[in-house]
Amino acid sequence: QVQLVESGGGLVQAGGSLRLSCAAFGRTFSGCTMGWFRQAPGKGREFVAAIRWNSGNTVYADSVKGRFTISRDNAKNTVYLQMISLKPEDTAVYYCAAEVDDTGHISERYYDYWGQGTQVTVSS
Repeated sequence: QVQLVESGGGLVQAGGSLRLSCAAFGRTFSGCTMGWFRQAPGKGREFVAAIRWNSGNTVYADSVKGRFTISRDNAKNTVYLQMISLKPEDTAVYYCAAEVDDTGHISERYYDYWGQGTQVTVSS
């Protein structure tokens, strides 16, 4: 059984920081692009950031560029999302996902495995 388990969410004031973690269980995710997506109340799920395995290249949504950083620790089979200068509009459930083909896509339909999500709430 393959599992992605997110952690690190919580309540933070605007301007604060959080670091989300996503640990993979059941298989190694070497060779996969790892991505973060989020879903705010009443909205669809949107792309946040992704990191490719082979190149290490990263891609970010315009709304988080300069504030969020995605990274991965392959030895720990874990991907991180460091978030700084958080804004109330960052409030959402954050999901990590794995794309087996490692294309670095920003569309969720290309991702094969998903976590259950972790809530991030930013108060004004």
